Amino acid sequence: MGNVSTLSDMTVHPPGPFWTGRASNRAQWLFAAAGAACLALGIGLAVDSSWTNGIVPLVMSVVGCLAVGLLILYGTLAFVHVAVTVDSEALVVRCGHIGLPRRTIRLADVASVEFLPQITPQQWGGWGCRWRPDKGTAVIIRRGEGLELRLGDGKLFTVTVDDAENAVRVIRAHLRTLAR
Repeated sequence: MGNVSTLSDMTVHPPGPFWTGRASNRAQWLFAAAGAACLALGIGLAVDSSWTNGIVPLVMSVVGCLAVGLLILYGTLAFVHVAVTVDSEALVVRCGHIGLPRRTIRLADVASVEFLPQITPQQWGGWGCRWRPDKGTAVIIRRGEGLELRLGDGKLFTVTVDDAENAVRVIRAHLRTLAR
């Protein structure tokens, strides 16, 4: 859940409110299991010596299973959860367990921010990092609340995150400070 803190905390943050939030999608673990199964199948085919259709079909099957398994695993594990932080300088979005992909948006480049109470993957064409000409870019982890940044160049950036309403308050406070 989101957390608003100040400089009185034990860790040192830039001046002004600091906010962190997360969103998770447990359903992605099912897709990760499918990716792991593809990897296991590829390894099983490579190790099994009873393949009788020749070396080329074997290599194609092994490489195909391994490639599909790795793509599914990365594509799902990267979007099992998202972590969003806001400080006086920027909004940072980190996906998955290793924080990749990562997006940093300087607050100086933000024109406005809106709270969106209901974002669905269907609006964006699915989960993950998305781009739509009419909507801009997004990181969609799950259905639910999120926030939308309108950048100074007119582009939009949307992210699903828990406690997005507080994130919007913190960003607006920083934008007022930057406008002075």
